[in-house]
Amino acid sequence: MAENIDIPMTQGITSLADRVAEIQSMRGNLVIALTGSVASGKSTLARHLETVLDETLSVATVSTDGFLFPTDYLREQGLFQKKGFPEKYDRVAMQAAIASVRERATDFPGYSHITFDPDPTLTRRIDPSQVLILEGLGFQPRSASDAGPHEPDLLIYLDAELEQIETWFLERFLRFWHAAEHDPTSFYAQFRHMSEPELIEFAKSVWAAINLPNLENHILPLRAHADLVVKKDANHAIEISVDRWA
Repeated sequence: MAENIDIPMTQGITSLADRVAEIQSMRGNLVIALTGSVASGKSTLARHLETVLDETLSVATVSTDGFLFPTDYLREQGLFQKKGFPEKYDRVAMQAAIASVRERATDFPGYSHITFDPDPTLTRRIDPSQVLILEGLGFQPRSASDAGPHEPDLLIYLDAELEQIETWFLERFLRFWHAAEHDPTSFYAQFRHMSEPELIEFAKSVWAAINLPNLENHILPLRAHADLVVKKDANHAIEISVDRWA
């Protein structure tokens, strides 16, 4: 689930955890969808939130990345350049897993950010818990009051300034590129022939052509449907900026 650098995102976490615990106490067991832009820090936020909530509740965290279709399939379908777009996710499987984990232990597929592919060895069996944080992309707006068991109970949107998200994306791309120097199996090894300035320019083009359109057209619209909008600043401090849950 490594998505952003592992910065202690402590400021604001307690307030968010308190609000989630309050909702859980009224609603019962929760499946939380935590979404936001690529590189916004969803995985880091989920880990810190789990740590705080785990002091009083049974909590599990899992990424939606495992529900991405394999790269070979995406290439065959001409979809590889839309990595992370809604059509890249096996939503049927994800909805089935959400419904299943409410009642029984359920396998959630894993994903490697190094190979850029689902990895069967990373599959995790998740037990029913008081709070399940499902972080990542591939979500749709929840139905109204008649939401089904296959849908999350709470939608949290992690928001940040666009310029800052792009900076985090470039930092992450560069970090994986450096790590690939000694790992020929890494997806990023194919870019090792580039100089660092060339790599940065390439990463900027990836952001502009793929990640920014995905954010603007598919991810950002979910902010208007989120029960909680959490704003993150350049120093990785967070606060609840919108609370629509009732």
